[in-house]
Amino acid sequence: MSKIGTKSSIRKTIKDKDFTIKKKFGQNFLVDQNILRKIVDSSSVTNDSLVIEIGPGMGSLTEHLLHKAKHVLAYEIDSDLLPILENTFTERFTLINDDFLHRNIDKDIDNLNMEFDKVVVIANLPYYITTPIIFKILEESSYVMEMLLMMQLEVARRLTSKPKTKDYNALSVVIQYKTNASIALKVPRTVFIPEPNVDSAVVKLEIIKEKEVKPASEEFFFSFVKAAFSQRRKTLVNNIHRSFNIEKSVISDVLEQENFRVDARAESLTVLDFIKLSDAISSLV
Repeated sequence: MSKIGTKSSIRKTIKDKDFTIKKKFGQNFLVDQNILRKIVDSSSVTNDSLVIEIGPGMGSLTEHLLHKAKHVLAYEIDSDLLPILENTFTERFTLINDDFLHRNIDKDIDNLNMEFDKVVVIANLPYYITTPIIFKILEESSYVMEMLLMMQLEVARRLTSKPKTKDYNALSVVIQYKTNASIALKVPRTVFIPEPNVDSAVVKLEIIKEKEVKPASEEFFFSFVKAAFSQRRKTLVNNIHRSFNIEKSVISDVLEQENFRVDARAESLTVLDFIKLSDAISSLV
């Protein structure tokens, strides 16, 4: 099979098929064989794995995935790309023409009626739906064990950032509570058609199924983390008071009892700190 993910092949397909690149779908086609190979190699995919690909585009990454995976289940929202994909891939490939955010992921996997050693999501995501897609998978799928997601470099840094850094925020805490997150590789804007305005990165998210430490209430934990970062420059005491209407003196007492500084800010707390503190505060709400 000829290489799909090159500048010349993508440009030829666009011209031959009279295809119009659609900004509303965040279409940026990856055209670097080395990076395509590295993405797949960064995953734990084997020849017994199912890969879910979101937005296969013209199949640049799909081609590499099919060399390694047992089967690829792809979701493509742009119906103009269907004939290109269906004519290119005829074996071990299932294509669903729909918005991934509207699908029941595990039901689609069950409908394949196949056995797999693991399910891995690999995708070059449109920047504007990166976070909703991650949370949909984390909240709805019991099958997915790993994600390798291309996203805006700035978002990648947030997901993987550590306490006491400028990129650390509520999203960092929630992602790192649910996954082991790391940047697998950085990707320059020059390897896409059309070229986006920013550089990208591939983030590897290994989902933690059995957590050693869990909050008493995950629902409150998530709302607490969001509240703690609601005004970054303000202290935890101020943000918690504002969000949950608890007296500042009471919050200060809890912080001292749990061995936190009274003037602490959210950015100084680790994931375990947030679990400990949210449990202590939840009894007051």
